[in-house]
Amino acid sequence: MWGPSHFCLILCLWACLDALPVAVDKTKVSPPVEDLEPPESVDTGLHYDRYLREVIDFLEKDPHFREKLHNTDMEDIKATNDLENFDKERHEDFKRYEMTKEHERKEHLKTLDEEARKKEEEHYEEMKKKHADHPKINHPGSQDQLKEVWEEADSLDPNEFDPKTFFNLHDTNGDGYFDEQELEALFTKELEKVYDPTHEEDDMMEMEEERLRMREHVMNEVDTNRDRLVSRDEFITATNRKEFLEPDGWETLEQNPMYTEEELREFEQHLAREEQDLNLRSNELLKQREELERQQGQLNAQKMELQQAVEHMERLKTQKTESPVQDKVPFAAEMLPGDSQPLSHGHQQDLPAHS
Repeated sequence: MWGPSHFCLILCLWACLDALPVAVDKTKVSPPVEDLEPPESVDTGLHYDRYLREVIDFLEKDPHFREKLHNTDMEDIKATNDLENFDKERHEDFKRYEMTKEHERKEHLKTLDEEARKKEEEHYEEMKKKHADHPKINHPGSQDQLKEVWEEADSLDPNEFDPKTFFNLHDTNGDGYFDEQELEALFTKELEKVYDPTHEEDDMMEMEEERLRMREHVMNEVDTNRDRLVSRDEFITATNRKEFLEPDGWETLEQNPMYTEEELREFEQHLAREEQDLNLRSNELLKQREELERQQGQLNAQKMELQQAVEHMERLKTQKTESPVQDKVPFAAEMLPGDSQPLSHGHQQDLPAHS
């Protein structure tokens, strides 16, 4: 599996080897071969491929190069697997999105009366029909599809379509490969036939899923070494196949639903279980909150009682400190009945005794 990184590695190693001085026994040098032509540019094809093969054969004799090449392949394989898993997750996410959308639509219908529900269903069917009423979609990666890009995006004569020129025009980074982004850009014209962001009936999430499906389809047909890149040679080879010249029709998402009725029922059952679990959890949290509020009330009551007890102790302490001084005098002044002036102790002895 050879990609641009491998080619750069080969050139660097070749330059290093070429720079090393080598002792040559001129008596044993073979005469030059007359029919060995110098390597030509990438665009010429066969001669360059033979030259590159000779360089690779020579470098593969070096054990360090073979080890590096093996490790690089393993890294590429791991990256490829990661990207494939990412695409799979995107498909699963979209399926959940579509089923959630349908589930919510059905739940909304349950909240309507009979007349409103009937109008909603009629509007839904009308939007489906309107969305499906679009121009013919060309098979992704076919001659017809690429010719439309050639004519409408590149403003070139469709009668002069040339695969090699087309590849060079749309290999935007010029590395000799179509990567996933460059491939997906080729399908914009087709997608615009089906999806318009200003139309109620068109879902842009569905458009991106359609773009992904188109890219995967072309990769499966053209990317023969499964490195998730379409090389110039792979592309040119594919343009000579019958599938390129006479392709089958392309089924869009409305013709090829992402889920079955059984999958939708299972999904709704799963949602119901999740909702039940959430309700149980919510009830538990509510009970915990009520218990915490009860405990907080008890703590507040205890705090208030303690505060009242402290205030009572402070009052008793203050009262004890401010007791009348006369409680501590040994001879208290006495008052005669009907007299407002107290008598002295001497006068009290002269008073007559009452019988």
